Amino acid sequence: MKAQRDRLALSWTRIGTRFLPFADAATTELPLSRLLRLSLFQVTVGMAVVLLIGTLNRVMIVELGVPAWLVAVMVALPLIFAPFRAVVGFRSDHHRSVLGWRRVPYIWMGTLLQFGGLAIMPFALIVLSGDTHGPIIIGQVGAALAFLLVGAGLHTTQTIGLALATDLAPPHAQPRVVALLCTMLLVGMAVSAVIFGLLLRPFSEIRLIQVIQAAALTTMVLNAIALWKQEPRNAVQTSEEERPGFGAAWRAFVASSGSVRQLVAVGLGSVAFSMQDIILEPYGGQILHLPVSATTTLTAMLACGGFVGFVAGAKALGRRIDPYRLAAAGALTGIGAFVAVIFAAPFHSALLFAAGVALIGFSSALFAVGTLTASMNAGRGGQNGLVLGAWGAAQAFAAGAAIALGGLLHDGVSELAARGFLGEALAVPATGYGFVYLTEVLLLFATLVAIGPLIRMREAAGLTLSPSLILPR
Repeated sequence: MKAQRDRLALSWTRIGTRFLPFADAATTELPLSRLLRLSLFQVTVGMAVVLLIGTLNRVMIVELGVPAWLVAVMVALPLIFAPFRAVVGFRSDHHRSVLGWRRVPYIWMGTLLQFGGLAIMPFALIVLSGDTHGPIIIGQVGAALAFLLVGAGLHTTQTIGLALATDLAPPHAQPRVVALLCTMLLVGMAVSAVIFGLLLRPFSEIRLIQVIQAAALTTMVLNAIALWKQEPRNAVQTSEEERPGFGAAWRAFVASSGSVRQLVAVGLGSVAFSMQDIILEPYGGQILHLPVSATTTLTAMLACGGFVGFVAGAKALGRRIDPYRLAAAGALTGIGAFVAVIFAAPFHSALLFAAGVALIGFSSALFAVGTLTASMNAGRGGQNGLVLGAWGAAQAFAAGAAIALGGLLHDGVSELAARGFLGEALAVPATGYGFVYLTEVLLLFATLVAIGPLIRMREAAGLTLSPSLILPR
């Protein structure tokens, strides 16, 4: 009887690790409960991203009547801090703390910046909308300060949170930990988007203040829970020994084999996958004539594809596939996804469009997991913060710039097509959208060109397996 119970327990264990996503991400050093608690910082980052780019974007333009150009400037302000992620990560690598902590002070400071920005944001937005007897410049300055604080906070929190996870997770578990953290970012974005939508219906200025300040409080609480007893105190961090400067560390990082090429690949891939963000729903509505209820489900389909991609990426990396090969697979799959979206217009196929959207989410997840895992692997010798900060800076800045570039290319090409400069055959609304998607396809080919030598470098160093050894049995 006891033998049967043991066999049954073993069977359930195998089912859990095989079919439950990320059940095998836990290790003795980082148990699942502790890992899930640590991943809460990604939930707050996702909540801030949705608030800045999604909810407040619409509220400022529609309900508060703020000019669209001013909204675009405000939303773009957090990108100012993206290039500084490498500096912040480096500083956390060599932080001297009387408490023996390197990462905790920076995550807490990022949390305070997010809280401060969210606390003043609703009042600044109301003044910005003109609902005041004072000068409008006060609202503009206040809103700019709020967006800057939130942007600086979320970039700091995410960079150092990823570095802390790399410190705590053993090397063999890092790929699955990466996939779990990326998934929690997706969960935070999806759940907060639904909650914000429900709480702001019907809209009122008082309700806006309550929702944003509730988000500020939630950020403080979740990040405090995420940090609790995570980083062990280390007496070495209190020593007065001289710490290296950022300039020397950055030059050494750039001089290391493949580092610049890796950042180029991350930037190209991020631009390629992000240019469509601003035109995805308009494409479905204007070209395929989908109703609003159908186009709003596109974000959910993108998220579902991303979730499947994170799970598949974690399993592939668990079989020791090279992370650059995984990133290349994501770029190659992305080419097929954008081609499907392009051909959805001439075929008038909403099904082909939906499949392409889901595949974009899947392929971008593979690319993100692959490049982030490769950065984790490169961050040995106490440089996790610098390397992951460089990855985050390249990814965040490229993605933000790509959104603006996608809108500009669409508007510019559409205007040329409407005026007949591109010929009679291209004088249709789909031309501008198709040009953006075709540009993304070309950028993904360029990404593959950048990744190829990185794979060969790892093969030459004996750090990767041949494809025949990574196929599932």
